[in-house]
Amino acid sequence: TGKDTSEASVSSPGETVPEPAKMPTTEPSGEATASESPGQEQAPEPQKPGSQALDPAAPEDAAVPATTKPDPPSEDVPSAPLQLTLEDVSHSSVTVSWEPPEKLGKLGLQGYVLELCREGASEWVPVNPRPVMVTQQTVRNLALGDKFFLRVTAVSPSGAGPAAVLDQPVHIQELIEAPKIRVPRHLRQTYIRQAGESINLQIPFQGKPKPQASWTHNGHALDSQRVNVRSGDQDSILFIRSAQRSDSGRYELTVHLEGLEAKANIDILVIEKPGPPSSIRLLDVWGCNAALEWTPPQDTGNTELLGYTVQKADKKTGQWFTVLERYHPTTCTISDLIIGNSYSFRVFSENLCGLSDSATTTKELAHIQKADMTAKPKGFVERDFSEAPSFTQPLADHTSTPGYSTQLFCSVRASPKPKIIWMKNKMDIQGDPKYRAVSEQGICTLEIRKPSPFDSGVYTCKAINVLGEASVDCRLEVKASATH
Repeated sequence: TGKDTSEASVSSPGETVPEPAKMPTTEPSGEATASESPGQEQAPEPQKPGSQALDPAAPEDAAVPATTKPDPPSEDVPSAPLQLTLEDVSHSSVTVSWEPPEKLGKLGLQGYVLELCREGASEWVPVNPRPVMVTQQTVRNLALGDKFFLRVTAVSPSGAGPAAVLDQPVHIQELIEAPKIRVPRHLRQTYIRQAGESINLQIPFQGKPKPQASWTHNGHALDSQRVNVRSGDQDSILFIRSAQRSDSGRYELTVHLEGLEAKANIDILVIEKPGPPSSIRLLDVWGCNAALEWTPPQDTGNTELLGYTVQKADKKTGQWFTVLERYHPTTCTISDLIIGNSYSFRVFSENLCGLSDSATTTKELAHIQKADMTAKPKGFVERDFSEAPSFTQPLADHTSTPGYSTQLFCSVRASPKPKIIWMKNKMDIQGDPKYRAVSEQGICTLEIRKPSPFDSGVYTCKAINVLGEASVDCRLEVKASATH
């Protein structure tokens, strides 16, 4: 047969079941009897405990309530249901299942009655007042902390058979969710703060019921005068109003829940500006150079140094100029000092918070002496740049339209500066107002103003100086406009 299911509420409002048939919520010893209705057979009366021996496998505090030893089974009464099993237990309900009995009785099976008896009580209270034909049943609306036994009886028209009883009591308690801490990403590495700043850490966690959170600092309890902790249902907050270097270290958050725990470590580093170098001295001065040496500071500000900043100042002006920044060695050579000047030097320490508030300055000055030097000028041979004229860009043939001014270009190189002569058909055209000749930076230009077909011909540019001459030619064609 397929397995059917049914649900029964401990105290369902609006139900017409007599009051004794309901599950007691505050009075575990209240009597409970099945209701009787017309046309239905009466459910079996709960058997009174007294003669049944306790299960030897059950502990003393979880003893099954004694039940009356039934009469020898007859062929009319069904046998006890088989394999009564606890399927599920939640914070407010319990589900049990069973198999039909081997013997159903001559008149057949009418149904099953599930009964409940609270621990310490002696009365069995029916969960369902009438027999139901299901082999799985859920009891709801149970209270946290309830502890009770369950049994089921098969019922036929001839009466109820023996009961099948759960060996162990059922305990209704809140479901436990293992605690888990979720550390924010920025706190998974060392959390760095400057001295005087506030520290506010909010660490979320999970767990049901509400877990208990506790903090330690380097394995010891927190100083309640400096550190404030507030823990809620889902997170824990650690707050320090003004951080000090003594607050650095490892903070451990532990979340406890019913014997389970989760831990998370958070490393905090509180830093401040470093002290200046312990000492500095001028090692040597030669030429335009000075060598310095210093010792590291006694206080690095609770973190690593990023380097040193070296500055120099001329005695005349007293203004400081940075020579080296974030310089890691403790010795250096400063070059390019001005001859005749005297210099002071100072060194700052630097970490993540910045430069030290003060610097260590050299006590003695570095004097850059003037050396006796005689200028020995080298012999200078003047180069002759004289050059005969040569055209670097010749004239190009050109076609023009009558009435529109046109220009001819070429470039020439010569030293000394050459004389430029323009010719048309080997005739000198200088002084003709129709032509305008310009020569600048070696670029020679001839502008022909509003040419006509008569201006067509061969144009020549000639350059002449004392070393020689050169010339270039081009053809200009002025086409007459077509007339209709």
